[in-house]
Amino acid sequence: SGAPPYDPRMMLKVLLFAYSTGVTSSREVERRCRRDVAFRWLSGNQTPDYRSLARFRRRHLEVLPGLFAQVLGVCAQAGLVSLGRVALDGTKLHAAASKHKAMSYDRIVPKISELQAEVDALLAEAEQVDRAEDAEHGPDRRGDEIPQELARRRGRLAKLRAAKEQIEADAAERAAAAEREKARSKGNSHQDTEQAAAQAGAKAQPKPEAQRNFTDPQARIMKTNHGFDYAFNAQASVDEDHQVVLAAQVTQQATDVQQFEAMMTQTAGSLAAAGIEQAPSVVLVDAGYCSESNLAAAEGMPSTVLIATGRQRHNETFPTGVADGPPPQEASRREQMAHLLRTREGHADYARRKAIVEPVFGQMKTRQNAGRLRLRGLVGAQGEWLLHALVHNLRKLRNAKMAGIAPA
Repeated sequence: SGAPPYDPRMMLKVLLFAYSTGVTSSREVERRCRRDVAFRWLSGNQTPDYRSLARFRRRHLEVLPGLFAQVLGVCAQAGLVSLGRVALDGTKLHAAASKHKAMSYDRIVPKISELQAEVDALLAEAEQVDRAEDAEHGPDRRGDEIPQELARRRGRLAKLRAAKEQIEADAAERAAAAEREKARSKGNSHQDTEQAAAQAGAKAQPKPEAQRNFTDPQARIMKTNHGFDYAFNAQASVDEDHQVVLAAQVTQQATDVQQFEAMMTQTAGSLAAAGIEQAPSVVLVDAGYCSESNLAAAEGMPSTVLIATGRQRHNETFPTGVADGPPPQEASRREQMAHLLRTREGHADYARRKAIVEPVFGQMKTRQNAGRLRLRGLVGAQGEWLLHALVHNLRKLRNAKMAGIAPA
């Protein structure tokens, strides 16, 4: 029947405390439960092994959104969520994958043929050995084991084929998305837009240098502070007053431009799940999110959205200095947003963006060791980023209580 399971409340306490102190390795958590007084007190002198800790973390990823909403609701009750200014930004998290365990598209295609030839030769050799061993040992004795080198090559061949198909699917998806955005900007109908996107996806060809990682196939090469590496793009919306995270999401897309509407929806859903009916007054977003579709979506939102417009393009008219009065009626959406950012109120609001969201990323990466993920795959990365976000909110709640800002 096996041993009785560990109390999930104890496991959760140990996991949250470990992440709040930057201990994300399950093996290190096991060592702390044996040697560290705080961990031993939380675990009741129990010492769960690292496999139990890792399986508990992976098994319960689906309940983390509900736990995050509960923590956010407690922060709101303590007066830590004001929803005056809210900043949205993204940061890169290193994936649990090595750049040396990857292969580009132009190497995968010939490698598949090479490995297939090796597999065929090994199969022929194995069949010949089988016949010889059957003749030597008789039909009642085994002699048909698959050679170990054949099993390795078969597994490698399956991984290469899966990587090739995924690279081709990614190329088709990017081409379809680009064609869809182009058709929408021309005002084409939905049917024409989707037809053009489908045709572009069917004609798309992967770039020879496009890579896929075999350790974590869902990670993507992205530019990080330490050069190009396999990573995920983590998004977060943060409240101004106490830097409480309102929503957290992970994506495989290196750029932020396609995450604006998804993160605004995610923020509204997190607030509703936490029992907060109020919408943010002002949402501050950097130039990485600026696009025609995002500017159009911002117009229909209950919050005032300020999106940095970036560099001035040809034939655009941006105001110089402080802008007074409404923008010209014939101005484009980008020009209207640039005008809004240069008003006294808009300038004062947007000047707070970095001070709201950037310290949160710094605190989580430094204090909680959140810059490098432990779990692989998009689901694992999303769950671990959400775990880091709710632990960050718990730390903010604790600090506010110790400072007398929030009720004990």
